Amino acid sequence: MPKTIKTQDHCLVPKHILLTKEEAQALFQKYNITPSQMPMISVKDQAIKNLHIEVGDVIKIIRNSPTEKDAVFYRIVRAD
Repeated sequence: MPKTIKTQDHCLVPKHILLTKEEAQALFQKYNITPSQMPMISVKDQAIKNLHIEVGDVIKIIRNSPTEKDAVFYRIVRAD
């Protein structure tokens, strides 16, 4: 029987973290942006499958970086 690998656990998939509503609001204030100005991630994206997300939630993505320890990106969840 083939081994099943969760997408979220694969070594090439960066870490995805669901922000709380308060953390998201603080992010919007810090960068003086609105949710509509943020880059988007699909609600169907396999990397956020088990985060129990809703449309409008903000996801923090932490990627390995060759020039720094970590590179942080933010995405807002959109419907498909």
